[in-house]
Amino acid sequence: MTDRHTVEPNRPGWDDDPDVPSWVGHAALTGTVHADACVVGLGASGLAAAEALTDRGMTVVGIDGGRVAGAAAGRNGGFLSCGGAMGMSSTDTQVPVDLRAQLYQETLHELNRLESLLGPAVVRRNGSLSLAGLPGPSVHAEEDEAVEGYLASLTAERDALASIGVAVEDYDGVLGQGYFTPDAAAVNPVSRAFGLAVALPTTVTLYEHSPVLAVEPGVVTTRDGSVHAPIVVVCIDGKLDLLLPQLAPAVRTVRLQMVATAPISPGRLPCGVGYRDGYEWAQQDLAGRLLIGGGRDWFADAEHTTDDEPTDRVQEWIESAASRVAGERVRVTHRWAASVGYTADRRALCTEVDDKVVACGGYSGSGNLVGPVAARAAVALAIDNTTPPGYLRSVID
Repeated sequence: MTDRHTVEPNRPGWDDDPDVPSWVGHAALTGTVHADACVVGLGASGLAAAEALTDRGMTVVGIDGGRVAGAAAGRNGGFLSCGGAMGMSSTDTQVPVDLRAQLYQETLHELNRLESLLGPAVVRRNGSLSLAGLPGPSVHAEEDEAVEGYLASLTAERDALASIGVAVEDYDGVLGQGYFTPDAAAVNPVSRAFGLAVALPTTVTLYEHSPVLAVEPGVVTTRDGSVHAPIVVVCIDGKLDLLLPQLAPAVRTVRLQMVATAPISPGRLPCGVGYRDGYEWAQQDLAGRLLIGGGRDWFADAEHTTDDEPTDRVQEWIESAASRVAGERVRVTHRWAASVGYTADRRALCTEVDDKVVACGGYSGSGNLVGPVAARAAVALAIDNTTPPGYLRSVID
């Protein structure tokens, strides 16, 4: 295993991509400011909410406890895959198939919008692979036993996607067995967020490194200041249940871990690849590096935590998976973790938590496109009292 001491701790590999634009950053909030609306969280969903609010002619203050895309939005696998975490073929969800198909179309629209705004240099429209088992010799006997089940699941999902007109192709190759969807894309999530933040109009004022202490109707209190706004939109995925405890029954925080490696053989991964129903995910960037995460299911109890530091056991699993996906020994350069939100039925939350205070989150590992869709629905809920679509969870039991 790579010497842990040679790797900078908990720094995402995305940050060191030479193609990531320089970021001048924003000041922390001090004192009291006023706006028409306040957005809490400056990841993909928060930036989408800010854009949607300015489209309504509003002035907006956006705040984050860290940097723009410093949390889950800049620490994920960079997959821009259409649809939600519940999938199209799943039978263990209360969401009807027609609503899941609608979500697929909404996320596809979001992907097309992103590509148009940020361009092909940021949004690489190269599709994605969904595969059953990791290539190479298995580590656990349970892996081999589960492959048949994963293949059956993938077959059902492929057929369900094809039934709603989604382009999908079978794949059986060096990376594994499953299917390919050309609609999807890959992105460096940090570049994506920086690009969206820069594109916001001057009616949006952003504050970084401003941890939120309390969210109440009309006011958001941070460590060193406060925002007074009649509308508050909270767009946080991981640790949403800590900031808004009333959502704890519906969403729980889970830790996801990743590594980045030195460049591997060129062109090994032609696109983003998901394995074992998404328990592993990987992409190879333009510099040839492999960025890969997963392993949570093997250590599920330990990963149901609000601690977002990498752990030895999961990191060892991911490094082993990285060598199998790469087809060669790898050298890890970065290790990191992030907190994300999961819901029981894998629907993202979009709900009112107080008078003119709405929240979205709980993307269950699929927030890169679902997050902005939920954020725009949250804005419509806050301003127009529009009930969110049924593919989002708006009622907290």
